[in-house]
Amino acid sequence: MEKQRSLEAAEMKHPNKIGFRDGLGYAFGDAANLFVLTYVSSFLKVFYTDILKVSENKISTLLLVSRLWDAINDPMWGNIVAKKRPGKNGKFRPYLKWCAIPLGITAMLCFVNFRSFTTSEAVVLALMYASYIGFGMMYTAMNIPYGSLASVITDDPDGRTLLSTFRSVGAGLGGAIPLLIGPMIIYTVSGVNSQGVEVKAADADGMFSFGLIMSILSVIFYFFCYGTTKERVASPETPQVDTKKTYLGMIKSRPFIVAALSGILISGQLQFASLNQYLYKNFFENTDLSIIGTIANYLPMAVMILFMPKLVKKFGKQELCSVGTFFSALASILMFFIIPRCDRLGSGPVVFMIFSFIIGFGYSFVSITNWAIITDVIDYQEYTTGIRSESEVYAVYTFCRKLGQTLADVGGIKLLGAVAGYNGAIHGSAGYVEGVGEGILFVCTIIPAIVYTLVFILFKFGYPLNKSKLDVMYKDLRVRREVTE
Repeated sequence: MEKQRSLEAAEMKHPNKIGFRDGLGYAFGDAANLFVLTYVSSFLKVFYTDILKVSENKISTLLLVSRLWDAINDPMWGNIVAKKRPGKNGKFRPYLKWCAIPLGITAMLCFVNFRSFTTSEAVVLALMYASYIGFGMMYTAMNIPYGSLASVITDDPDGRTLLSTFRSVGAGLGGAIPLLIGPMIIYTVSGVNSQGVEVKAADADGMFSFGLIMSILSVIFYFFCYGTTKERVASPETPQVDTKKTYLGMIKSRPFIVAALSGILISGQLQFASLNQYLYKNFFENTDLSIIGTIANYLPMAVMILFMPKLVKKFGKQELCSVGTFFSALASILMFFIIPRCDRLGSGPVVFMIFSFIIGFGYSFVSITNWAIITDVIDYQEYTTGIRSESEVYAVYTFCRKLGQTLADVGGIKLLGAVAGYNGAIHGSAGYVEGVGEGILFVCTIIPAIVYTLVFILFKFGYPLNKSKLDVMYKDLRVRREVTE
């Protein structure tokens, strides 16, 4: 009887508990996100340089202009979502069905070979701008309400960890499929190298076809997410939006500042890793390594997902992220020193994959708990300011992640040209070229070493919401919300 009463008491403390259905549904939403985002992030630069034959400087300008627009677009969408009144289907869920098809269409348009119907450089550039910025706008329109949805599905801390874990499962699925299957479709044989091994190059038709497949899958998965999730934490019938107070609260919030900075670095590194496509085809001369590299990065996360909820409950998110990023930083530093000394076609690929696995293991702590950390940051905002502003906080965080991606894209493209001397018109189907290949290897090892070291420092010494502080915050917010209700 005593045990039964204890169980009933525990249940009363968290009335918004969730189970497998909500977790799975939320996972499908991030899989939908990553189907299109991973494909665009990982292969669009290759499409621009090798298919459209656009110079690296023009691509960099496009990326910078799109981020300048995001500085307006992201907060604007955050404000729009914040002011929306909840309906019978909730406040955030309806966006999943409203934006799914437009997002899929804009993602597909990014991979249209504009050279096939116009010879005008100006027209090609204009269409590139329209398709890429359009994709970015629709992704923001979807991602802000999707990310905010986690905070209203449940306010149970264990449920938050469950959602973040399931979201990582979805992200793993959505991120792995483009990277595992994509190279099989988008690359075709362009010749043989000096050793008689086939060299592959990007194919325009293959890139568009795979973009269409990813777009269709994303729409299906978004609708599944819509149908299987539920908003349990009630949103105010008349939203109290105080934009000035919200943004001042973010500026003063140490947890938010650390999360934003780490978001820039983590997202930037994930984006920067797309340069490995050039490493595989122009240094190792084996685009199939893209598939092995994806497995090396995602396999550790797939394993750690099984243990993460219990580890978080025992040790805490901040504590685990500190340990994990330490391993990633150490492995990245060792990679920087060791890989250049390996045989290019012999031990080089094997050693590179071993280090990629270790880095993936360390990063899995961050990737699995990251979205639970953001909901903690949102709760901390409410805890300190009295204002709950999921969409506006999430919009700024989304912009920070995009900023990181842009810095990685622009910096990566610049480094490819300045350090490696890469030119898509010349090296797109050339395979290994002495000097160029070594430059790409240098770029793809030293930058990750620096980034993971900075992320470790931020989590270890900057992020204040350790396990004990979060427990106090959760209890206080629970009492406040019960009084309000």
